[in-house]
Amino acid sequence: MQQVVRQWRAVDPVDDDLFTLLAARKPGFSLPGALYTGQAAFDADMDVIFHRHWIVVGCEADVPEAGDVYAVDIGPSPIVLVRDDEGEIRAFHNVCSHRGAKIVPTGRAIVGKLVCPYHQWTYELSGELTGAPHMGIDFDKALHHLKPVAMRNVAGLIYVCLSNDPPVDIEDFAAAMEPRIAPYDLKNTKIAYETDLIEDGNWKLTMENNRECYHCAGNHPELALSFHSSDFGFDPTELNDDERADAEALAAAYAQKTSAWEACGLPSAAINNVVGHPTQFRTQRLIIAGHGESQTLDTRAACRVPLSDAVATGTGDTHLWTANGWNHFMGDHAVVFTVIPVSPDKTLVRTKWLVHKDAVEGEDYDLANLISVWVDTNREDADLVRIAHQGAQSAGYRPGPYSRFTERTLDDWSTWYVERMQANGY
Repeated sequence: MQQVVRQWRAVDPVDDDLFTLLAARKPGFSLPGALYTGQAAFDADMDVIFHRHWIVVGCEADVPEAGDVYAVDIGPSPIVLVRDDEGEIRAFHNVCSHRGAKIVPTGRAIVGKLVCPYHQWTYELSGELTGAPHMGIDFDKALHHLKPVAMRNVAGLIYVCLSNDPPVDIEDFAAAMEPRIAPYDLKNTKIAYETDLIEDGNWKLTMENNRECYHCAGNHPELALSFHSSDFGFDPTELNDDERADAEALAAAYAQKTSAWEACGLPSAAINNVVGHPTQFRTQRLIIAGHGESQTLDTRAACRVPLSDAVATGTGDTHLWTANGWNHFMGDHAVVFTVIPVSPDKTLVRTKWLVHKDAVEGEDYDLANLISVWVDTNREDADLVRIAHQGAQSAGYRPGPYSRFTERTLDDWSTWYVERMQANGY
C-alpha cells in the first residue's frame, strides 16, 4: 500500500502512521487531528475515497445538449462529461491517448469533436479516435480510444468512480434514490446560478460540518427560517414544557405528512445507509417551516415555475447526503453541492441552483431571492470549517465527543470513513 500512496506523494516522515491513527479513532469521538491536517492522510483520502468510491461530480444540467462538455478535476485526475450526438451522457478520462495531454480545459465548453490541443488527435463524442495525423497507414485507431470512466446517472445526478472495480452497491443507492429524485425532473432543469468557494479546511471537516445542525441555530439565521427547531436535534431532558409540546407536535406532523406524501407516490421516510455501505447515503423528506414552500428568506417559493407537477406545492424538502455532496430538492428549485479536496487545508465547495429550464430570470424568479439563503450559509460554514481546521492543527487538539442527540450522524460518518480506509489497506 505504501507504493499506492506514493503515486500521490511520498509519505512525509513527520506524519503519524495512518494505520495507528485510524485504529486510534474512538467510537463516538472525532478523528485524530493528523487525519484532518496531514499530507499522508490527504493522499490516502484521494486514493481511497475519491478514486475507489462513487462520488458526485455534476448533474444533467451541466451538459444539457449534444456537444456540451463539462471537465472536472479530481485531484490530479481530470475527467470530462460529454453529451454525445445521440443525447447520451458519457464520462472519460480527460487525457489524450497519444502522450497524455489534457484535452479539454476545466469547465464547460461546446464542441463538435474532442481535439487534443497538443498534436490534434481527434475523438468523437463517443470516445473513438478518428484523427491521428502522421501515425502511418498501419496505425490502429481502434486501440487508442479515450479511456472511459465508470459513470452512473441517478435521476439526473452524475456519479463517477475512477476505479476499474467500482463498488457494486451503487445499485442499492440508485434503487433507493431514483424514485425519490425522479419527481423533480432534473433532466428538464437548467443551472440558474453556480458558485465555487474554496474553504480553508480539510474536506472531512467540510462534510462533518454539513452532517450536523448542532451549529445551525447559532450560526445560520437565514437557513434556520426554513427548519423547525426540533429538526436540529435536542436533548429531551433540557426541554421545557412548551418545547416538549412543540417537539411532540412536529413528530406527529412528520408521521402524518410522511404517510400522505408516500400515498401520493413520493418516497419520504428516512434511510441511513452509511456504516457498512461503501456507497454511503442518507436521505429524508423534511417539512419546511414557515410557509412551507422553499428555502428562501420568506419560506415561499422562489420560482413560480415548479420543477414538475408532481412536486408543485407542499412536498417539503428532500435531502440527500452522499460521500462528497449534499442536495436539497424542493418544489420550485433544487440546490446541488459537490465537494472536491484541493489540499489538506483547502476544499472546493461547488454549489448549483437548478430551476425548470423554461423559467425566466426576472420574470419567474428573482435571482437574489433564489440564492441568498445558501450563499450566506456557505459563507458562514466556510468560517466554521476554517476555525475547526485551525484547531485540529493545534498541539492542544484532542478528539472530542459527539452529542448523541445532535451529532449521531457524525459518529456514523467518521465510522464509515475509518471503515473504508481500513478496508482498502490503510
